[in-house]
Amino acid sequence: MRKKVTISTLLDKKGKEAITSVTAYDYTSAQILDSAGIDFILVGDSLGMVMQGMPNTVSVTVDEMIYHGKMVRRGIKYAFMAVDMPFGSYVSLEDGLINCIRVAKETGADAIKIEGADPVTLELIRRLLTAGVCVLGHIGLQPQQINVMGGFRVQRFSNSDKLLDEAQALENAGIKLLVLEGMESACAGRITESITIPTIGIGAGVRCDGQVLVYHDIFGLYSEMTPKFVKKYAETGGIIKAAAERYIEEVRSGVFPSDEYSY
Repeated sequence: MRKKVTISTLLDKKGKEAITSVTAYDYTSAQILDSAGIDFILVGDSLGMVMQGMPNTVSVTVDEMIYHGKMVRRGIKYAFMAVDMPFGSYVSLEDGLINCIRVAKETGADAIKIEGADPVTLELIRRLLTAGVCVLGHIGLQPQQINVMGGFRVQRFSNSDKLLDEAQALENAGIKLLVLEGMESACAGRITESITIPTIGIGAGVRCDGQVLVYHDIFGLYSEMTPKFVKKYAETGGIIKAAAERYIEEVRSGVFPSDEYSY
């Protein structure tokens, strides 16, 4: 019988078995992924783009992350669940503690995820762990820093010394898992081999300890942008559109509802 995936489960997988992860934003998508056997479901601030139609993740609020996190929690029986802390919610240590603990409590998440490795973030991680909140890290391409970085820019191996320093600082601060986004495979491999906690890649190559992708990307539901690293495992959007067109045609022609679908 399948057991609940905990942070210990994920930590034990490093070097043994790849960790599987996909984002989810509601009860139904979470239930589908959980029943498929996914290890780790992330309620990503990417909901700003794929659920709200925004150009990036910057506008997402704490209340919105809690709203979606609650729905996802109800759809999970076994998978590990983490929630992204959105842009601006942990700029100061005081605000970070309040917001992170609130998200953890109200969503029932197993962990929260924070981008970056600046001094305030590192201290926040230490304080959260003391308070009993499991924290995951995120370096490389940081969507919340898009305006500073000048767009979605791949992190090159020439920048690996800086990224490795950040990874080690985050591990020392106490994070349990590290997301590596948008970087050359050699760079991600160097980081993965240099730290003792698992790495989860998104656009970071095969040398990470696991992979995460956005739900709407891999199932063909989001057509605004398809990054190089996205593999579409189904074109669900086209199937839904075709079904909608058939429904519209049958309602207009009087075919639906027939006696079969009437009381």
